[in-house]
Amino acid sequence: MEETMEQELTQEQTEKLLQFQDILGLEDVDLCRRTLEQHNWNIEAAVQHRLNEQEGVPNVPDQPASRTVQVYTAQHGMYSYIIARPQPRGFLGCRFSTPQPRGLLGWSLYFIVLPFRFTTYTLLDIFRFALRYIRRPITYPVGDDASFIQFFEEQYGQSHPIFYQGTYSEALNDAKRDQRYLLVYLHGEHHQDTDEFCRFTLCAEEVITFLNQEMLVWACSASRPEGVTVSQALQENHSFPFLTMVVPKERRMTVVGRLEGLIQPDDLIKQLTVIMEANQTYLASERLDREERNQAQVLRMEQDEAYLASLRADQEKNRRKREEEEQKLQEEEKLRQSALAVETRRWTLEEEKERKSECLPPEPPADHPESIKIGFKLPNDTRVERRFLFEQSLTVIYDYLFSLKETPARFQIVTNFPRRVLPCLPTEEQPNPPKLREAGLSRSEFLFVQDLTDE
Repeated sequence: MEETMEQELTQEQTEKLLQFQDILGLEDVDLCRRTLEQHNWNIEAAVQHRLNEQEGVPNVPDQPASRTVQVYTAQHGMYSYIIARPQPRGFLGCRFSTPQPRGLLGWSLYFIVLPFRFTTYTLLDIFRFALRYIRRPITYPVGDDASFIQFFEEQYGQSHPIFYQGTYSEALNDAKRDQRYLLVYLHGEHHQDTDEFCRFTLCAEEVITFLNQEMLVWACSASRPEGVTVSQALQENHSFPFLTMVVPKERRMTVVGRLEGLIQPDDLIKQLTVIMEANQTYLASERLDREERNQAQVLRMEQDEAYLASLRADQEKNRRKREEEEQKLQEEEKLRQSALAVETRRWTLEEEKERKSECLPPEPPADHPESIKIGFKLPNDTRVERRFLFEQSLTVIYDYLFSLKETPARFQIVTNFPRRVLPCLPTEEQPNPPKLREAGLSRSEFLFVQDLTDE
């Protein structure tokens, strides 16, 4: 039967059951289990209950309701809401109640039992303190926040507020970026109120709905490295359950609220709402500043885009202007080069004409028996004439006409009737042009000079 009962209990409950038996020296397992279940497996409350029964002190069933509530607003806008237990503490912080003695017999029993009570709670606290370090910790190959979420779901199920998956710094940055409240929950695994708070407050449907709608929630075990770091940063005094509210304020994330103790769902929502309302002005101001900064940034971006567009337009205009100027300069250079080429050709032509004129044989006299008189009509309708010898080559006629200023650079000489072109220049087929006699010219001829410059 004992084995069957242990199989129905979790490892933590089994350990608490064995601790309870060892502390009180009870052998009745069913009685121990009923007592622990009656006190929601709170081993301290169960021990106190048994001691009160042994001493004849009546137990108050709703003892947790006797907690005192302290509400105050500290400096710098810090809102605190603390639910504390009024019992004094033993060595290492173990709580125990002190019943009021009645009469001589009561005072006698009080002083007789007091050392035993003090020793019992001190040993219990030492045992719990040692147990925290000898128990094999649950480790996961992930971050502290993710390991806590996995641990929480294993203990309390899937229905819980949406815990932020990321480091505390990342949660702060996202809350600041989105201008949202950030609720930080540090989980005290070994605190007597933790289990009740998680099961009946944090996992309450109305609390889940409220937190998911209003804020980001970051949670971690206070015994994990990052939880310890955050606990030190928030100056948490190890009073569990522990929650704190962080809000964007004056362009930085500021702690504005702290909740400690076993708080009920409705009260939790009420207190968080009080904190939110107290800081709504700051959050609205932050959001307004963010909107103004965003608008200013958008305006600067629009101005920058307009400036860049204007700059690009000016650059394009300057580019087209440079291209037009370069094109104009190129055209002017072409015209200059063309004019220079024309002038060079003109000077070359004039020099060639002058050279041809100097190389011409002298004109024979009119009474020379071998002389031939030829008239020429130039392309500009100018008429010239000159005497040649029958034995001279047609090249002489061509050189004479070429030496004239009125003659174009390229031309040919043709007869009128029958019309034929005189072969005055040497070719591959006829390297030596014929003589005037061979060309069939008479003593008096009239020839035409045809311009070939445009052909």
